[in-house]
Amino acid sequence: MNHRTTPVKIGHALVGNGGFSVFAGPCSVEGMDQFSQTAQFVKGHGAVGLRGGIFKLRTNPNSFQGLGQQAYEIVKTVKAQVGLPFVSEVTDPRQISDLENVVDMFQVGSRNMHNYALLKELGHSRRPVMIKRGFSALIKEWILAADYVVQAGNANVILCERGIRTFENATRNTFDINAIAYAKQNCSYPILADPSHGTGIADLVTPVSLAAAAAGADGLLVEVHPRPAEALSDGYQSLSFPQFETMMTKLEKVLSALGRRFEHV
Repeated sequence: MNHRTTPVKIGHALVGNGGFSVFAGPCSVEGMDQFSQTAQFVKGHGAVGLRGGIFKLRTNPNSFQGLGQQAYEIVKTVKAQVGLPFVSEVTDPRQISDLENVVDMFQVGSRNMHNYALLKELGHSRRPVMIKRGFSALIKEWILAADYVVQAGNANVILCERGIRTFENATRNTFDINAIAYAKQNCSYPILADPSHGTGIADLVTPVSLAAAAAGADGLLVEVHPRPAEALSDGYQSLSFPQFETMMTKLEKVLSALGRRFEHV
C-alpha cells in the first residue's frame, strides 16, 4: 500500500513535500567559530537546516558529552546569522522546556527510540520531532514510536534511518535502504536518511546519500565539520567542506534524473 506523505514544517523548511531537504552541521556544537563557519558554508551550498549536538549520549562515559546549556546562546546567535532552523537531540524529558527556546525540531536518538515516557512528553511539545531508528529496532517498532508522539498530541513527526546493528563490522552500522523504501510505502511520515551514522566513514557518506535519494528519502541529516580531524566527536564520519560541496553537486544530478529537486528556504 502506498501512503501519501504528510509534510512537516521546521521553521521555514518543509520536509516531505516531494523535494529533498538537507540538514547539515557538526556532530557537536563545539564553539561559536566552529558552528558559525559550518552553518554559513552548508547554507551557501544548499542546506535548508542545521544540525548539531548540545547534549550527547555517549557509550564511553569519558567521551565528550556536549556543551550542554553553554551551547544555547551559540546556537541562537548562529541561527540569527544564517536564518536556518536547527535540530538537536533531547536526551531527557527535563530538557524539553529549555530546548524549546533553542531548537526548531527535537531529535530522538537511536538509544531513546524505545523511551516511551520521553516520546509521550514530546507529544505535548509545539516543536516537530524527528525519531531516529533504534540500532536494533524493527521497522514496525520505529513507526510505532512515531505513533506514540502523534497520539500524545503532536502530529509533526519525521522518521530518520541511521543504520542498524548487524553481524557486519566493516562499517559502523548497516545502513538499511530497504527501510526507507518500505516506510515510504507503508506510513505517512516523512523520512530522512543519516548516512553519517549509517556508515561511520566519511568517504561512504556521499554514495549512501545518493542511494537514499534514489530509494525515496525526503532528505538527509549529515555531519559536516570545518576540520574533521579536530572534531570532539565523530570526526571520522564528518564531511569536510569540499566533501559536502561534492555531495550536493552529485545529489542534484541524481535528483534531477528522478524528477525531483532540492528544497529551498
